[in-house]
Amino acid sequence: MAGTRAATASWAGGVHPGYPEVPRRLAGLTTRGQCLLAAGLAAALCSVLVNERDLLRMAAFAVVLPLLTSVIVGHTQIRLRAARKLMPSRVEVGGDCQAHLTLRGTGALSGRLLLEDVVPQALGGPRRTVVARLPRRGAVTLIYPLHPPERGVHSLGPLTARITDPLGLAEYNRTLAGHSRLVVIPTVVPLTGLPVGGELGAGEADGGRVGVGSGQDAVVVRSYRQGDDLRKVHWRTSARRDELMVRVEEWLERDGAIVLLDHRSGAHRGSGSTSSLEYAVSLAASVYVHLRQRGQRVRLVTGDGLVRAGAGGGADHTVDTALDTLAALRATDQRDLAGGPAMAERQEVVAVLGAVGPVAVEQLLAHRPSGIRSHAVLLDVAAWGAGGDVSPGAAAPDPARAARLLVAAGWSVAVARPERPPSAVWDQLCISSRHTPRVSR
Repeated sequence: MAGTRAATASWAGGVHPGYPEVPRRLAGLTTRGQCLLAAGLAAALCSVLVNERDLLRMAAFAVVLPLLTSVIVGHTQIRLRAARKLMPSRVEVGGDCQAHLTLRGTGALSGRLLLEDVVPQALGGPRRTVVARLPRRGAVTLIYPLHPPERGVHSLGPLTARITDPLGLAEYNRTLAGHSRLVVIPTVVPLTGLPVGGELGAGEADGGRVGVGSGQDAVVVRSYRQGDDLRKVHWRTSARRDELMVRVEEWLERDGAIVLLDHRSGAHRGSGSTSSLEYAVSLAASVYVHLRQRGQRVRLVTGDGLVRAGAGGGADHTVDTALDTLAALRATDQRDLAGGPAMAERQEVVAVLGAVGPVAVEQLLAHRPSGIRSHAVLLDVAAWGAGGDVSPGAAAPDPARAARLLVAAGWSVAVARPERPPSAVWDQLCISSRHTPRVSR
């Protein structure tokens, strides 16, 4: 826009020692202005009593000056306009974001303008800066950076302006811009490959699905039928079975998959961005996005049995919806791991679990129909340390015991620790699903 200037202002976070707090009253004279007005009225009274005209002139000046200053400053604040834009408004944890404040005014700025934008403490606290002057035409753009360290949905604003005259006799406070929404989504890690054993990959007893190697996608094949397109012949499988086998690609659209996220506060350790819960959320988000990119219909289910995303075929089945839901997800105080009706359906499950004991495992298995292969990532939450959402004395169950129970029920299992990236854990889960069921650490 013509006449617009962009500037990265010197924004101060928190309470700046050079700027007093904005008073609660919205407009009017300062204490200095009130004292000067009172002194002028007292001088006027004295001039009448002693019949001193020179004193009356001084009294008139002392009375008019703060009142005139208040009118001028008040007229200045009426002409101010501002808008805030976040670029971008959705960002991953640790990503870069900028807040652009566009300030417009007509005429010269009479006095000093102190801007304060309310920012949550998780993002660094309020930002303050002083604007010395405004262009007579156009606008000035002020920029300050944001580096969100944790996921969440944050509300920025309001943006307020405090206008004072050079003598400090009058001041006005005004809200220039409302609230803006910043969504900090969990970190999504690129994944490769698919677990073998059901709707996600290969390994059915009828030979309809075959694995093509570690880290590669599974291929669904069947015997050649007259009329099949020869371009879909899977030559490797045909050579191994000594008969023509063709690829079947529509299997991706069958029943889909479920990503189960255990977000119980008692099942996790640590606090902040380094907690086991944040690791689990990031892994679940990565799995969800990975399966969606492979054409799967995926539903995101949390440990309380609620379907958070993918419940239908409309807008709630988008990747952005799932990530926004995970951004706002908070730990629940629920003690039991509830699967809900979604877990009872004949869909393959990828469960990201915190600390689970035998009782929680039995609850999980009770909701799963027999014969449906499932996969689980068990977090060794003791490695994240005690504290955070649980009492310091609470001991985390050994994931090896839960892993044995799940493997015995036909699940593929991998155990995650904080030093292992989610991509490595996923690769291990894919490998374990292609071999004799065992626990991978």
